[in-house]
Amino acid sequence: MPHFDDLLAANREYAEDFGLSGFDGIAHAGIAMVTCMDSRIDPLRMIGLKPGDAKILRNPGGRVTDAALVALVLGVTLLQVRRILIVEHTRCAMATSSEDELKARVGAAAGTDASWMTLGAIDDQENTVRADVMRVRSHPLIGDDILVGGFIYDVDTGLLNPVI
Repeated sequence: MPHFDDLLAANREYAEDFGLSGFDGIAHAGIAMVTCMDSRIDPLRMIGLKPGDAKILRNPGGRVTDAALVALVLGVTLLQVRRILIVEHTRCAMATSSEDELKARVGAAAGTDASWMTLGAIDDQENTVRADVMRVRSHPLIGDDILVGGFIYDVDTGLLNPVI
């Protein structure tokens, strides 16, 4: 797999000092975070955590999708998650373009029609964060004792700004 040689070499170097062997898989800090796939976001470091401390769920826009909700239910019921952060961010492509604009850009880049696909553009980030927090809080398998907060991460300052 020559196209991956650089990554495999980096992985071998990483494995030399690998310290998570035998890890139990729980969230040792009791944290789960749903955030965007944007590469400017370093979810663990931005809240002072390290590998093994939290469950990190990433997708375009940092939305509480059906799949993310399943993961959160598993986190709170089986993996010792007690606090959940929903984190969108500034200058997000999902929030700076309409659904139609995103479909047009994807279609142009792919060279084929993308109008049939739902991409999930975000019209109002603060309202979306509030709605996603409420979706988590109201889920019947996520107890009232679980703390859920919504934030917008500023990619230019590194600060998390509370929304709800």
